[in-house]
Amino acid sequence: MTRALYSVALYCLSPILFFKLLIRISKDRKYLDRLPQRLGYGLKISDLPRNKADHPRIWIHAVSVGEVNAAIPLVNKIQGEFPEFLIVLTTMTPTGAKQANDCLGDRIIHCYLPYDYPGSAKRFLGNIRPTIAIFMETEIWPNYLAFCAKKQISIVFANARLSEKSYRGYRSFKRLISTSLSYVDEIATQAQMDAGRLINLGARKEAVHITGNIKFDMAVSSETIQKALSLRSRLGAKRPIWIAGSTHPGEERQILDAHTEIKQYCPDVLLILVPRHPERSDELLKNFAGSGFKTILHSNLQDTLPNETEIMIGNTMGDLPMLICTSDVAFIGGSLVPVGGHNVLEASAVGVPVIFGPHMFNFQKISDQILAQGAGLQVEDSNELAETVSKLLNDSALRTNYGVEGKRFVEDNQGAVERVFALVEKHLSKTGGSQSGNT
Repeated sequence: MTRALYSVALYCLSPILFFKLLIRISKDRKYLDRLPQRLGYGLKISDLPRNKADHPRIWIHAVSVGEVNAAIPLVNKIQGEFPEFLIVLTTMTPTGAKQANDCLGDRIIHCYLPYDYPGSAKRFLGNIRPTIAIFMETEIWPNYLAFCAKKQISIVFANARLSEKSYRGYRSFKRLISTSLSYVDEIATQAQMDAGRLINLGARKEAVHITGNIKFDMAVSSETIQKALSLRSRLGAKRPIWIAGSTHPGEERQILDAHTEIKQYCPDVLLILVPRHPERSDELLKNFAGSGFKTILHSNLQDTLPNETEIMIGNTMGDLPMLICTSDVAFIGGSLVPVGGHNVLEASAVGVPVIFGPHMFNFQKISDQILAQGAGLQVEDSNELAETVSKLLNDSALRTNYGVEGKRFVEDNQGAVERVFALVEKHLSKTGGSQSGNT
């Protein structure tokens, strides 16, 4: 498939794409926010205050919350070394937008990334005129990449990874993907496997660098820790607490089964359950209460949590790191069902023992390394989950050992942000602050 055919296919699929958007809007009204931006209208650098509009610009794309979190250490490093650059950060989801605004505020300009239609992509690039485009993880948008190359905008893939499933999908369109990857100036991959897959798809060997995972460099702020300490005192300083973070449908029932069994060994145990999609919280509250569990939403917690409360649902976006800090043991959601797991490093970084299920294929290397280092535990089902959580909650020495090994694992693998920044810096220094995208 050529890029021209890809664009035609996009236009032909527009009714389906917009129908899917309407479904998302019906479930989450936040998808209506700044809707024109998704078509390349809305954000213009010329509309910004002069003290911002005159700055050279960096465009960073981070599709959702996980990618935004990975971008934060890189944003901090860039702004520390190149304060004259204005950063425009784009996301695709409202949750990603909220995370960007909550964590970075007015240090960046946020907007939604327009869809990869030729006209939308041209308008967007013409409006913001960046010096460099940085795509977090692996976002291959053929029109954006082609137009960036045409406008001599440097392109960097930062923290790039490619799962087996994505790799197989991209191979079905190898001609299109190969051409698109040939435009990328630097590809900073998390691991050797990611590098090999991207080269097989058409990336230039000299452009691919194995730099490690930036998420090892994510720091928990002192403010987050203070909030966690305050919340812990309200939940019960001596009460055993385990958290199930980023859970998915089909998984919560298994977690409830495990929690029921854990209560036989730890009668006063509290479960903090944080669904991957916070808009499901009210539905889960109703389901849990219907199953006989005394449940509360985190947002409804007024003062001290009543002792009879068995489950607290984390329904506030961006609070997962704080809730992990509040807990004694962390289970990683998306791993008891074939979703592929989620980031284990948030818990390991603060010394909270991690447990995950059999489906960690999106984080295979990290999960394998954690198991090899004795920094985490893997379970097959809800029975093993209950047994493992109970063992950790009842053995403080064992819990401490896994927590210490987790912190050591994270610390031993830090430094990726410096290596990625070195690749970005080459292109920022080369431009000397000029706006390559103006031509």
